[in-house]
Order: sequence, then C-alpha cells, then structure tokens
Amino acid sequence: MININENYLKLKSSYLFTEIEKRVTAFRDTNPDKEIISLGIGDVTKALPRACIKAFQRAVKEMSDDNSFRGYGPYKGYSFLRDKIAEIDFNCRGADISPDEIFVSDGAKCDTGNIQELFSLNLKVAVPDPVYPVYVDTNVMAGRTNEWEDGRYNGLIYLDTTEENDYVPSLPHEKVDLIYLCFPNNPTGATIDRERLKNWVDYAKENNALILYDAAYVAFIRDSSIPQSIYEIEGAKDIAIEFRSFSKTAGFTGTRCAYTVIPKKCMAYDKNGNKHSVHNLWDRRQTTKFNGVSYPVQRAAEAVYTQEGQKQIRSLIDYYLQNAKVIRKAFEELGYKCNGGDNAPYIWIKTGKDSWEFFDLLLNKANIICTPGSGFGRCGKGYIRISSFNSQEKVKEAVNRIKTALR
Repeated sequence: MININENYLKLKSSYLFTEIEKRVTAFRDTNPDKEIISLGIGDVTKALPRACIKAFQRAVKEMSDDNSFRGYGPYKGYSFLRDKIAEIDFNCRGADISPDEIFVSDGAKCDTGNIQELFSLNLKVAVPDPVYPVYVDTNVMAGRTNEWEDGRYNGLIYLDTTEENDYVPSLPHEKVDLIYLCFPNNPTGATIDRERLKNWVDYAKENNALILYDAAYVAFIRDSSIPQSIYEIEGAKDIAIEFRSFSKTAGFTGTRCAYTVIPKKCMAYDKNGNKHSVHNLWDRRQTTKFNGVSYPVQRAAEAVYTQEGQKQIRSLIDYYLQNAKVIRKAFEELGYKCNGGDNAPYIWIKTGKDSWEFFDLLLNKANIICTPGSGFGRCGKGYIRISSFNSQEKVKEAVNRIKTALR
C-alpha cells in the first residue's frame, strides 16, 4: 500500500484561480456569444520587448551551430546575467549584492514555494492576510500547519493587512521565525516606506527571524522615495532573502526567468544552535533539484539591462500603469474605495459585498473577470482585485461595461 503525504489533504479543495476558471467556463458554456474581458489573473498581454526578442533570436542561432552550441549551463545562472543584475538592480541603488549571491531560476513562484524546504517544520511562520496563496499552500504541503478553520490554517501566524494599517502589516505580537512580505503587494497594490521596512528588518534581527521578501512587482514603483529592495535597509543582508521576476518586468510569464538573492551573511541554525549559511543550503538544494534556465532565455533577460531594453520595459510598465489609472478612476467615480494602481499593477477594491457575489455580478452583468479578495485570505472578504494586464482598448471597454453594470 502506498501512503500519501496527508498534508495535501489539508489544502482547501480548490486553488483560487482554479475556482475562477471553473465559474468562467460555466458562464461561457451557457453564454457562447458573450465576449469576456479578463482583468483577473496577473498575466501580461503585451509582447516581449524588442531588445529581448533580438537577443533571444541571436542566442537561438548560436544553439544551431556546433561551434557556439551550449548544453548544461551554470545552475546559478550565467555570469553575463548575474553581473548585470547585481550592478543595475542593486549596487546602483546602494545595495551591496555580489553576483555570486544571485540564483537565476525559472520563476519567483517556484522559488518562494521551494525556499521553505530549507527550514524546520517546527518554525513559527508569519504570513500577511490577504496573501499570495503560494506562501500558505506550500507550508501546508510541508506540514507546518494544522487543519483549516474559519478561513485560516491553525499553526500559521496571520498578519492582518487592512485599510486601517494602509495594507502594510504591523509587527507580530509574538516571536515568529519565518516572515513572508511582498511589496509592491499582491493582491492589495500597497507599497512600504523605508521607516516601516526598517521596523521589519529590526524586528527580524532582534528575534533571530528570517524575512522572505517578494519584490516581483518592483518595476512598477514610480515613487523614488519607496525602497526597491529590502537590501537598501541597513542590516537586511543578515536576515532577508529577496525574490525578483522578469515576468511582469519584461513580459516573461511564458518565457520563465527570475532570480533569488541570498546574501552569504544570512544564517540559520541547527537544533544545537550552530550557524549554517542559508546561501550554501540553497546552493546545495539547487544543485540537486534544478538544472538552470536555458541559455537563450538568459540572453533575453540580459537584454533587459541594455539601454534599449531599459527604455522598452519602462514603456511597457507605463502602459499597464495607465490601464491601472483608468480602472481605479472608474471605480472611485462609482463610489468605491480603492488601493494600489499607482506603484503596482493591481487595484484592490472594497466592494461592500461578498467577494464571490461581486465576482459573479461582474461576470454576469459586465462579462468581466476579476479576482475575489476572499481567495487571498480572511481579510480579503468584501474586496476584489483588478489587474491592469490587458490592452488599453480592452480596459476602456471593460470600464464602460463596469460603469453600466454598477450604476
């Protein structure tokens, strides 16, 4: 008899986006003539930047010639990409990160989900609420929680993220070991200022905790006062791991490229209190379970850091931010309270109704897909998340439909 990992049985029966797809499919089956506009899942719609395409094509051509063909690459990523990441994403902003502290991967979702493998099942894990579901579900799968009860898993520490605290979680009232933070935030669109981020760094240092900092949406920050990396805060290299992605930055959702930064100063401890390098542990994990990102994809990612690439990705991000501005303005004119959309691609909307009820209302009356806030946690009840990832033409059409349906 083969026994299963029964932690999987604790998972809610349906992943948020699976439930959305099920409802949308049912609507399409009964309304085949209706055109649906998706402002739900955070998938980009614009093509890759031209600089990335050209680099991609050159690299594919190299792979067609025996003399320039490449097989297995460095599992941490090619130095031509890691050098650019270290210099432009960190060192230029005063964050001292070296290329060998960077691990190139096929997605921030994968890395934020896999990183928990390095740590004891006995840790106290803190997650914001609302939260990106991957942080929670991977800890459930690992066995760090008890059963689901009243909208939460027993065993996790939930950090309420609400209108009252500007959607930035307050420090926990108890000692925790592992802390998930995401800024700009998915789903609320919130950002964190230097003072509050420093408070989190100080808390982690004082409590010997580790921060897992998801900065996948950093390219959307337009306010220069907002930190773009946790490593801009003094002392963060001792207590933080940062995750970045090319998915939203440069449209790599279908191309797959990201990276994780683990400073060599970052330590964790065994049961006897002996220090161990988290960098070395992740290095060992990656050499065992990961064979790296393909050479053409890494060349395409490298092109993001060229002068041409930087100009093109800024134009791309501006395009989506303009969509966000239009969407937020429309909902505010209808009397809804909104957050995000200025330094993030998501607008978090207080509906005054049950989240799924509002989802169904928009789907049935406006043929618009949104994301119910309750799918992100108990504090998301009564909210929806709207994504700016669509064409400007579709967004304008969606806004007109929404105004008609909600007036």
